[in-house]
Amino acid sequence: MGKKDELLTGALRRGALSALSLWARMKYELARELGLLDRVRQVGWAGLTAKETGRIGGLIGQKKRNL
Repeated sequence: MGKKDELLTGALRRGALSALSLWARMKYELARELGLLDRVRQVGWAGLTAKETGRIGGLIGQKKRNL
């Protein structure tokens, strides 16, 4: 499994964030702010509810509009 695959499966490490795109990095940062990062690390993005992923997507949309 390559470095990018490890990131996508939730094996997130501080130094590995630089390998992600701006929007993927923002998604991880928002998950951390919302207190969801631990669950993303354990079960992946598919383990979040629709409400939680919608919240992350909405916040990304807000940030895109403000840029």
